[in-house]
Amino acid sequence: MLRFGTVGSIGVVVDTVVLYAALALGAGLYGGRVLSYLTAATGNWLLNRIWTFRTAAHAPAGRQWLRFLAVNGLGFFINYGVYVLLVSNIPAFTTRPVLGVVAGALAGMVVNFVLNRRLVFQGKAKLEANKP
Repeated sequence: MLRFGTVGSIGVVVDTVVLYAALALGAGLYGGRVLSYLTAATGNWLLNRIWTFRTAAHAPAGRQWLRFLAVNGLGFFINYGVYVLLVSNIPAFTTRPVLGVVAGALAGMVVNFVLNRRLVFQGKAKLEANKP
């Protein structure tokens, strides 16, 4: 969980940097956040694959990345929902969207960890059992 949290923290930094870059280019608070989340999620998948869950058997990269995005869909809706709720209702979050990014990331982290450990980065025996 500590490694997953560390990767998630790096993801929050990536998410924030991409969001602010997207805002500077006129993407807006909501569209910019979708772009920043997808960028951060891709980085998180890669770091989790090579570091957090390095001892797990790995499905082919493309398939695993798609599964990672699908599994993290629930976490994304929690994350993005908290972000939208905060930036649309609290002026401090509207002017400092990084606060919404952090709050959303924390809200989705536990759900994402449990789902990733069980469905994306499976142990070797479980992955072998799931092969056709």
